Order: sequence, then structure tokens, then C-alpha cells
Amino acid sequence: MIHRINALFPLWALFFSLLAYQMPAYFTPYKMHISTLLIAVMFFMGITLRLEDFARVLKSPRIIAITVGLQFFIMPLAAFFLSKLFGFSTELLIGMVLVGAVSGGTASNVITYLAKGDVALSITMTTTSTLLSVVATPFLTLLYVGQKVPVPAQSMLMSILEMVIVPVVLGVVANYFLSRRIARIEPYLATFSMIAIVSIIAIVVALNRQNIATVGMMTILAIMLHNLCGLAGGYWITKWLGYDRRICKTVAIEVGMQNSGLAVALAMKYFTPLSALPGAIFSVWHNISGAILAGYWAKKDR
Repeated sequence: MIHRINALFPLWALFFSLLAYQMPAYFTPYKMHISTLLIAVMFFMGITLRLEDFARVLKSPRIIAITVGLQFFIMPLAAFFLSKLFGFSTELLIGMVLVGAVSGGTASNVITYLAKGDVALSITMTTTSTLLSVVATPFLTLLYVGQKVPVPAQSMLMSILEMVIVPVVLGVVANYFLSRRIARIEPYLATFSMIAIVSIIAIVVALNRQNIATVGMMTILAIMLHNLCGLAGGYWITKWLGYDRRICKTVAIEVGMQNSGLAVALAMKYFTPLSALPGAIFSVWHNISGAILAGYWAKKDR
């Protein structure tokens, strides 16, 4: 029963996304709980990890460097190319490039967990890209847009510390002392995580209903293709380089899922509300596409 419920994860994500779009008032009051839900998922993820997992990852710096390189190469380039292809205005071009130029988002860690990827590697990649974004994001924005933007590095790192590192560490500690008991309930942890991420997706859709309703279909299509470029590029390039399927899934998710919340914040502060639209739509879509992909990969692996 649990496995069947988990296997329907993509359908749950789509169903509650549509429900939230039609009845946003039922979901928007819970926006302050998004961080709590994310922290809970990170803790559940940490319970499935051991210290050896992180030690193993740190012995493989090559794949971390490859992933970060792909992320800061594929995503801004694809954003610029798609914006020109679809004939976007300068404001939308700026928004697309900002989404491509920011670091990986914490949602990628959750989707990696649900897709049965390498969670320790995903967390390490997200932290690394966040540190590098202090330099990379302003440089890439200047390169593609012609304007430099400062990145709030300290607040970003504090968010990762609070919402990712601390709950994951607590989960690893719990696993160390209670590994036998945790092994019995591990199938249920994936279900709890699925419920939490579906709730987050629904709340995000409800909060962005107006943005989704007002933006044109061509803009939505470009954003979907942008996300697809990251997912496909991350997966097939690492596969071509000879990495196994688990690593390829992890890299694909990390490259394709961006810190779109930061892109929205930068657009609103330094550009225009229209420039913030791509980031707002991306934040909705990459969660839905990630959920669909995670469900497909998890089912295929079983």
C-alpha cells in the first residue's frame, strides 16, 4: 500500500497543483509553514544517511566540479538562447537569465531523495554552487544582461544552514543511534516526505496563481524548456562521461532545479516586477517537473 501511494507521487503533485490553482484560498494561509515542511523533509532525508555517505562524496571532487560547471554554463546560456528565440522583451530576458545564473535550490535535495539519487552528493553540490554564486551570479548577469547585481551570500548561507545542514545533521545523528528502529519505518519516511513536498508545491502554486494567470503561454513554454535543458543536459552529459545512473539522476536534478526564489528577489530589487515573473513561474514548474521525474525514476528503479 505504501509503495503504491509513493508511486503515485507525480499524480498527487499534479492533482494538488490544479486544486491549489482553482482554490488558492485554501492553501495560501499556510505559506509560513513552507520552511517548516522543508526542514521536516530534510530531517527525514538525514535519517537515511550516514557519515560514510558524506565522506565518500568528499573523495569525489570531480563530479562536484562537473555539476557546478554544467549548472553555471547550461542554465544561463539556455535562458539567453530561449529568450532570443521566443523574442522576449528585455525585462523577461533579464528574468530568464537571473533564473539561470543563480545557484541550485534546496528543493533539488528533496527531489533527489524521492528519486532515489545520491542525497549526500546533492547537498554537497547545492552548498558548493551557493558559495560560488557569490561570484558567478553577478558575473553571469553582467555577461548576458550587461548589469551587475550583488548576491546576498550571508543570508543564503544562513538559510542553507538552517533549512538543510542542521536538520540533515540531526537526522544523521538519529540514524547513528537508532539505525535498527529507523530501518523498520524507512518506507513511511518517503511517504511523509512526499506529503510534505506535495503540500509545498500546492502552496507555491496558490501563492503564484495571479502570476500564472497573467503570463502568456509562450513564456510558460520557454520556462518549461529552460528547466528541461538543465535536466536533460545534466543527465546525458554525465552519462556520456561514464557515470552510473544514480549519479546521472542526481546531477540532472541539481542542474535543472534552481534557487528561483533568489532570482525573484534579485529581479524585484534591481529590475522590475515583470523581470520577476520567470523566477516565480520557474519556482512552480521545477517542483512539478521534479516530482514527475522523481516518481518516474523511483518506479523504474523498483
